[in-house]
Amino acid sequence: MILLEERNRILEETFRERFSRPVEEAERIFLTLHDFDGVSYLVETKESKSIVLFSMSMKCYPELRQYGADNVLFREYGSLFQAAPEPGFEVTLRIDEAALAGQNTEELVKKLALLKRNALAAPFEAAFYAQSQGQQTNIMTVNYRDQEAIYIMGFPDRVTVIFSTVFKEEADQIFGRVFLQEFVDARRQPAIQNAPQVLYSAREPPLELRGLRLSDAENIGYVTFVLFPRHFTPGPIREETISRIQLFRDYLHYHIKASKAYMHSRMRARVESFLKVLNRAKPEKPEDQKEKKTMAGKTFKR
Repeated sequence: MILLEERNRILEETFRERFSRPVEEAERIFLTLHDFDGVSYLVETKESKSIVLFSMSMKCYPELRQYGADNVLFREYGSLFQAAPEPGFEVTLRIDEAALAGQNTEELVKKLALLKRNALAAPFEAAFYAQSQGQQTNIMTVNYRDQEAIYIMGFPDRVTVIFSTVFKEEADQIFGRVFLQEFVDARRQPAIQNAPQVLYSAREPPLELRGLRLSDAENIGYVTFVLFPRHFTPGPIREETISRIQLFRDYLHYHIKASKAYMHSRMRARVESFLKVLNRAKPEKPEDQKEKKTMAGKTFKR
């Protein structure tokens, strides 16, 4: 099993390499890259070589802003967070490298690589806080992909997170159903009985979402995670839960594609083995083409 990283590795390596150089050696940069779920980044220098503008475009950020994303990013990045982002982007951080001179920048590098994760953490933190106060929240909808969304609800005794996911191919539906059923069945094992409860429903939305007008197409599935207070205890456990659950959809589809690739490789290997068997085979010639021998030892064909 492969767990995807919550940090963007390219961003992390880019900022680590840049901050490791003296400010006097700073060069201009213009870097565009993309992440899961249609998120894109731009790292550039404009007014000065030592001032880096780090911007993020995220389709669902206006929804996240309603759930406190701006406050979360200001808490994590402080004065780096710009109230007015660059045109075409929803978030911009302004980093003055001269102010970082002589400081240990490793923690900042890791935080910058977690920009998407921290923005998407806002509705989860809101739901966790409401549960800790014994309150119930409205459904917080995050349309983070086309035709796919995350629904987060806080209840006095739990937090429910529902993913809607689209399977574009019939084979993906079959693989996805097998994987998701394994999530449901795996919790019966004694070693992981304390894991969050996982429910899967095809086509029909869960009861919590019946009030919404959602699609019931054949290729849509709904995955429900039921989180109890032990799963989001303040501290490292809460941060790990937020990081892992955000990547569930990417984790699922990554393993579906990996399984399909594995099966294709096995089928190709089996076909190659069959071809080798056929190539080694020596079919018998028809009777009219077989050579005959006379008593004198001469050969002839009928």
